[in-house]
Amino acid sequence: MRKYSYRLSLFVILSQLIFLPYFVSADQMSFPLKLTSPAFHDKGQIPLQYTRDGQDVSPPLVWTNVPKNTESLALICEDPDAPSGVWIHWVLYNIPSHLRQIEEGGRNLPDSVLVGRNSWNNIIYNGPHPPYGIHHYTFTLYALDIVLQLEKGATSTELRRAMREHILAESSLTGLYQAK
Repeated sequence: MRKYSYRLSLFVILSQLIFLPYFVSADQMSFPLKLTSPAFHDKGQIPLQYTRDGQDVSPPLVWTNVPKNTESLALICEDPDAPSGVWIHWVLYNIPSHLRQIEEGGRNLPDSVLVGRNSWNNIIYNGPHPPYGIHHYTFTLYALDIVLQLEKGATSTELRRAMREHILAESSLTGLYQAK
């Protein structure tokens, strides 16, 4: 009986893959925005070089399946485990919609990308540096239907307010880091 249900399941899946393009147009087949990093897996350990204990450079990030009507992207990295509440490590906005990655240290970002103010009151990336224990660092990428009219140095609160009602899709990637 188990062999039969395995074969039936396999047949159904293959049939759907073969015939789906005949019933659904490419525009109707949408896949969710996906954010990943070649440096660490979701819920994996963030390498030392991307922390304040290391070189304190931003990790490389890659995304796929950007919605068709996206005008710009925004990114917030935050630590919800901070003793004083959510701690903001990085704020980026007006990332061009055609861009599909941020290289290590953000070295491929054009001048049109604006950097916001983090919880240290810096307008740069400041990596993980928990006072104790393991913390979760969540990078959230937002696909927006507008280019934001914000000045450089906006806070994550100002960014979220400006993005409200303009988010087409979002995706998060969480890395872990423990105090040294």
